[in-house]
Amino acid sequence: MGNLTPRQVFTHPVHFLAYGLGAGLSPKAPGTLGTVVAIPIYVLLMFAADWAYPTFIAAALVAGIWICGYTAAQMNIDDPKGVVWDEIVGYLITMLGSPFNAVWMIGGFLLFRLFDIWKPWPIRWVDRHIKGGLGIMLDDVIAAVFACLLLNLTAYFLKV
Repeated sequence: MGNLTPRQVFTHPVHFLAYGLGAGLSPKAPGTLGTVVAIPIYVLLMFAADWAYPTFIAAALVAGIWICGYTAAQMNIDDPKGVVWDEIVGYLITMLGSPFNAVWMIGGFLLFRLFDIWKPWPIRWVDRHIKGGLGIMLDDVIAAVFACLLLNLTAYFLKV
């Protein structure tokens, strides 16, 4: 099927979510734009009840396996570039436990994008060997865990 058209994305709720509210339609750096979409979601969640943030991440992760898998199957592509729901969830995981200010939000963004693009082991192995919605989500979850650990270790050693 190839890439989805804007009409397909904006008229189908699952594709709309998979494409990061439309960010995945970008012809350049859709994953980076998908991560940008996660920033206001993160900010909103930081002002919600304490239980809302981890609950949202868990729900978005579980739903994301199906959302990403469905759209990828409809497109007949293993991991379409426009599917960026995984980047949104990945950024939210990255920011778990980090200080809440612009410097740390940018740091988390950069670290998550670094690990997501670089794909050190085991991220690269997962990306190559696990297919479907689980594979689409899992490599970004692992990249996010690496970024989260590094971000929080930095905050700890800087005593922030």
